[in-house]
Amino acid sequence: MSPMLSQEGESWTADYQGLTLKTALQPIFSLSHKRVVGYEALIRAFDNDNAAVLPLHLFELASSDAENLLLDRLCRFLHIRNYSHFHDQLNWLFLNVSPSVVSTGTRADSFFGELLKKTGLPPHRIVMEIVEQPTDDAEKLRETVSYYQQLGCLTAIDDFGAGHSNFERIWNLSPDIVKLDRTLLTRATDDRKARQILNGIVTLLHQSGCLVLLEGVETHNQAMISIDAGVDFVQGFYFHKPSVALDQLRNRDMTDLDQLLSDYKSRSRVTMDPSDQITGFFERDFQTAVDRLRDGHAMQHACSALLNHPTVSRCYLVDEIGVQIRDTLVSDAATRNLDPRFRPLESTTSADWYRQQYLRQAIAKPGTLHVTAPYLCITGAYMCVTLSLGYYDNGQLYVLCCDILASGTANDLKKL
Repeated sequence: MSPMLSQEGESWTADYQGLTLKTALQPIFSLSHKRVVGYEALIRAFDNDNAAVLPLHLFELASSDAENLLLDRLCRFLHIRNYSHFHDQLNWLFLNVSPSVVSTGTRADSFFGELLKKTGLPPHRIVMEIVEQPTDDAEKLRETVSYYQQLGCLTAIDDFGAGHSNFERIWNLSPDIVKLDRTLLTRATDDRKARQILNGIVTLLHQSGCLVLLEGVETHNQAMISIDAGVDFVQGFYFHKPSVALDQLRNRDMTDLDQLLSDYKSRSRVTMDPSDQITGFFERDFQTAVDRLRDGHAMQHACSALLNHPTVSRCYLVDEIGVQIRDTLVSDAATRNLDPRFRPLESTTSADWYRQQYLRQAIAKPGTLHVTAPYLCITGAYMCVTLSLGYYDNGQLYVLCCDILASGTANDLKKL
């Protein structure tokens, strides 16, 4: 059955196998710019009673590769036509590419360049989303992505982080934007370790030269996680749902990003960045330890107050070139919880810690107590923060270091 296209005012719809197809747009926001920078185009299908039909059921109607290709082209035709007359003539339009189109290569999709010419929509306002999926023909996938890039479109990898995702595809395809799958955010909502992994993935993608979009943001807490992860763009029901009423899709009823960022700054100062609390709490004990070391006391006695604190796992002394002096002092609480699987890493006599930022900071700025962000401690494979203080003794520079368990640190300090 051939699709019938129709236009009412500036809006286009299509009839496909008894269904009416319409364009829905969902805004995409830049956290830094605090405004909309693009819209993802989504197809919405309705039956004769104007009841919504799930997109999954719509695409199941295509019974062959040719029908799949036809439906994919029809959807993109609608989106391009509708966006050409949209009130926003600045920002991006994100378009999904059907897996069947990617698998057939550029010849089957050459119509897209002609469509852009006919509608007059500049290619640089289009972001083509390639779904992250396994493919038996990596070269054909590269050709498809290259085709859109040569047209002048931006390209995006969609659903990164789901199932088979890998960075090799990022390096091979060099997309402009990577859209993280919402499962990464869902896991990060309840699991601190997953949150750290999310932050690390965003950092790696930025280092690969990609902007990062996190989709599926549905709650205020997930918005906070998104900001903390350092993503560039966000999308989801929390900010705005998809809408087929394109003429009404304005900035009204959208999330107040100024208030959201204000909430994040307040939360960051109180709970997510406890650096001031930690340094303020331990500063006196550190100074006491340094004074005792200068007076010739043994490390065990000098650091007794630090080692008795329930969050402290170990203390150690380093010289001015980063080499540890003697072995590490482990607190009684940490000793009881030592994991025998990591016993080969426990002895750190003469270990060289110069590459660690906390040590270089302490050497560069003696007399100031420094604290790190949470990181994985190599001596026990647990998350910790490290406090470090450089001091002079008889003209020689030393650095006293103290590892603190990262989990629950802020809460433990509040109880004392």
